Amino acid sequence: MGNLDNIAAWRERTFSSLMSVVILVGAVSTIAIFPVLLHSGMWHVVIADTVALAWMVGIWRLKNLKYAIRVYNFLVVVYVLAIILMITVGSISLSYLLGPPLIAAILLNLRAALIATGLGVAALIVAGATELLDLNVAGWGHAPLKSSLAAAVNYSTVSVMLSLMCSTLLSGLSRSLGELELTSAAASKLNDMVLIFATSKGTNSDRPIIFVNDAFLQRTGHEREQVLGRDLRILQGPSTDAVVMTNLLNSMPWCGSPKIEMIGYTKAGAEFWLELEVVPFTKSGDSAHHWVVVSRDITDRRTAEQSIHRLAFYDVLTGLPNRRLLMERLTNVIRQSSFDAAQSAVLYLDVDNFKKINDQRGHATGDLLLEHVAVRLKETVRGSDLVARLGGDEFVIVLDACAVDTDAVIRSAREVANKVRATLATPFVLEGQPYRVSASIGIALVTPGTSPNDLLREADTAMYYAKARGRDSAVIFNGEMLMQVQHKLTLERDLGMAFDARELTMYLQLQIDQNGSAVGAELLMRWRRPDGTMVRPDLFIPAAESSGLIIPLGQWALIQACEIWLALERSGNLIHLSINVSPLQFRQQNFVDYVRTLLATTGVPPHYLIFEVTEGLFIDDIDQTISRMHDLAKLGIRFSVDDFGTGYSNLTYLAKMPLYELKIDKSFIRNIPNDPTSSAIVHSVVAMAGHLGLQVVAEGVESIEHVHFLAQHDQVIMQGFHFHRPAPLYNVITHLQGLDFARRNLSIPSNS
Repeated sequence: MGNLDNIAAWRERTFSSLMSVVILVGAVSTIAIFPVLLHSGMWHVVIADTVALAWMVGIWRLKNLKYAIRVYNFLVVVYVLAIILMITVGSISLSYLLGPPLIAAILLNLRAALIATGLGVAALIVAGATELLDLNVAGWGHAPLKSSLAAAVNYSTVSVMLSLMCSTLLSGLSRSLGELELTSAAASKLNDMVLIFATSKGTNSDRPIIFVNDAFLQRTGHEREQVLGRDLRILQGPSTDAVVMTNLLNSMPWCGSPKIEMIGYTKAGAEFWLELEVVPFTKSGDSAHHWVVVSRDITDRRTAEQSIHRLAFYDVLTGLPNRRLLMERLTNVIRQSSFDAAQSAVLYLDVDNFKKINDQRGHATGDLLLEHVAVRLKETVRGSDLVARLGGDEFVIVLDACAVDTDAVIRSAREVANKVRATLATPFVLEGQPYRVSASIGIALVTPGTSPNDLLREADTAMYYAKARGRDSAVIFNGEMLMQVQHKLTLERDLGMAFDARELTMYLQLQIDQNGSAVGAELLMRWRRPDGTMVRPDLFIPAAESSGLIIPLGQWALIQACEIWLALERSGNLIHLSINVSPLQFRQQNFVDYVRTLLATTGVPPHYLIFEVTEGLFIDDIDQTISRMHDLAKLGIRFSVDDFGTGYSNLTYLAKMPLYELKIDKSFIRNIPNDPTSSAIVHSVVAMAGHLGLQVVAEGVESIEHVHFLAQHDQVIMQGFHFHRPAPLYNVITHLQGLDFARRNLSIPSNS
């Protein structure tokens, strides 16, 4: 049905054009020939031409009539005019009879053309047989009927042949129009946007759009009339890559099939990503005369790609480059350092006190603080420098080509580090509350041939040295630091292997009262290597703390304490045992439950166990620490503050703790009685403990002078080499059983 509609529309346009031309040409020719006809007395021809012309004008004006009626009227006019001209003018007008069949074949159909041919044949036969028209053939004599039949045969042959040709052409045109309509309908309904460009007679840039489908109009918001006649630049906008657009347009004359991605714009000015593929239409040996551009909206895909890229290369919280992008940048910086004279540096930054804020105020506040830190860091450095977040509160700044010689690089890096410290020193106001932080910064210089991992490790090492100095400082990396770090790592590795190989053991150092009786003992961990060498506790205990091994070591120490107490009980020596508990171990969530389970499993009376904690335990989250101490105290565990007077001595909090004793640090005992300051401190601690009802243990008692000075205070218990050196359990039990006890108390001589 669509084909018929298309061919019918084509016929109507053809008929309309034909009528206009016929009327114009007929009017001009009639006016031109009228004087000749009138002079010749052929008034009847003048009348016929005038009537025919008027009839055609009427047909042309009466456009409300059906198309077929108007065409039939036109054919009648032509047919009648042809007969009149044949009769009045002669056989010279026979060509007019070919008009109706051809016009019918073109404007109506083959059947109408054959009918018109039959009418023409009849007219020729009648006019010739009645001798109204002279159709005699030379050599036939007077034979009007025979001549008419011959003329009719010739006429019908030519008319039918021409009618068939026109009909065949129109059938092909109908099929082509139908196929074109189907193609157009399919292209119009595609989800992809389709445009067709034609070649203009102008420059190469004149490629007007001659077709656009519905998908393009819906996506861009344009009307079809606004697009037709324009070129591809209708999609161009501020963010469109002009180079991409120019290359696309320049490639079209070469019959290429480019495929590009670009930013396009809707009529309202909204951006969207689209993928374009240009397909040229060419004939063999000719240049392209049309181009079909198929494009699709890839905004969602590009958005997803950008999201994936950001997830892969940028930190979600701060928007800063992450470790992956940082490593790529460091690789390029190191490679460039081999060619450029300018040197670079890396700053490894850790936000001091962040953990405290994060724990006390919650992760939401901590995250907000990190976001503000990131903003300040980016504002502090140059645009060519890189600020990245590794995770947690650790950031890295890559200073790109900051100076030529090494000294200048160091000065420049220190200047940036000082700027960072200064900008972070300004309080952060978050949700109306001010928060103060500082930064520990390690600086490493970029040297050719190093690796990104090594460079970060050097800066990280320097940062930990800055923290060890008291935080809020910057330290330049040097090779000695790395050697110390490697030694520390080796020690941590060996310690883990020693723990698995059971090279660690527990020693006991007895605690003596004023009567010389052993009332307790402190458990001390010792490490003997397979070669017999001893590793000092002040070396491997910090290594255990930094590596996290202190947790399993601490649990093992508690188990050993229970087993040692049971062994002492079996030997008849009931004394208190003091066990050192690391702050890291104490802060474990399950620590109280672990102790409760261990006591229930072993059956050790909890009041015989004293947990020694340092004052460093009370720095972070003091309220939770006190709460946990009370939970353990309810089990019967007693607490001793080790190295009292050397750390965080907040008397207000000490009064809230369920303490049993204070241990005076050996640094004070060492100088008594000759040092007035140390002596005064010892007197003060003993006096304070007395008022608080706490027991006092003095560590580091190594001389008789120390004993005599401490004898002034009856409640002081002494521990040190003067009485007893740390020894294995078997030696301690043997030592205790070989002595004479008074009322089952251990009487320890002044030297062991």
